[in-house]
Amino acid sequence: MNRPRETPYRDELLADGSVHRTYESGREEWRRRDDGTLVRWHDNQGASGTDELLGDRIIKRRYADGTVTYGRDIGYGRTVWGQGESVMVNRTSFGGRMGVVLGGIGLAALTVTAAQFPPAALTPEEEEALRQQQQAAGQGPSGGGDTGGGDGGGDGGGGDWDAGDGWGSDDGGGWSDDDFG
Repeated sequence: MNRPRETPYRDELLADGSVHRTYESGREEWRRRDDGTLVRWHDNQGASGTDELLGDRIIKRRYADGTVTYGRDIGYGRTVWGQGESVMVNRTSFGGRMGVVLGGIGLAALTVTAAQFPPAALTPEEEEALRQQQQAAGQGPSGGGDTGGGDGGGDGGGGDWDAGDGWGSDDGGGWSDDDFG
């Protein structure tokens, strides 16, 4: 088991339907859903790109320079990036009973296993198979999931984002305080 570096963040839904993500590390990201399948983002450090939720809770982050990295949504508002080096933790979603439980045991007690790591690389064929899996499961951008991009990670962007909804929601899509974490 691995205890990755945690980077907590909070999301704020803006009046124009985009999201302002603030990381405790000082990094800020502005996110907008694009056509329901991608989230376009840019940050206060000059980076930009897209996040895409593939099947099996895999998140593909493509930077503007063409570099690609993968993350995996592992639940409870957490997205692990790389081979467990970092995990993004969505503090926006810590509410209700689960927030009390997680706060009580301490998030550090939730370790990350190698089975939860995202793939280091995928072929175009593997990516397409995951897209098909996601679409067949009804958990794509039109209906469910979350993506978060490590401290270089991202989230979905633009569109009908209602706090509490997400890629995995039953309402046909929307903002999730956990989207692409």
